[in-house]
Amino acid sequence: MGMKKRGFGKDKYNGFGGKVEGGETSAEAALRELQEEAGITAPLQHSGAMLFVSEGVEAAFHIDYYAASTYEGAITETEEMRPEWFAVPNQYASGDANHSATLPAIPFDRMWEADKIWFPLFLSRKKFNGRVDFRLDESGQHRLQRWWFGTLAES
Repeated sequence: MGMKKRGFGKDKYNGFGGKVEGGETSAEAALRELQEEAGITAPLQHSGAMLFVSEGVEAAFHIDYYAASTYEGAITETEEMRPEWFAVPNQYASGDANHSATLPAIPFDRMWEADKIWFPLFLSRKKFNGRVDFRLDESGQHRLQRWWFGTLAES
């Protein structure tokens, strides 16, 4: 994950990614964004998709999620993101649990409000779909209003 340093989601921890450019698939965009924002490449596998709807925003955001357990390259801080490692909770961990024990916990209090609800599906490596709706509060901040998430049957 990384700390978003500018733009939408600034000062929140998030995954790496961004907009799909003309002629790209979402998988190609995910690889490009990972390289641009963290300086690495990885064998990404599609994990899920979500639709984000925000009151006061004309378009909904369709986000595809990808995961990898290995990478190549040197992790690099960029103008967009500051990469950081966090411990994967034991129930989702695979591999070296001792390494994970030395890392800080996933900072859900510094992520988007809905992340603590759907992120366990991502960590469990179950394919999922979901939708999250935000409303504007009196201060103009987007607040979680309603959501649904579901896992997909293996085909």
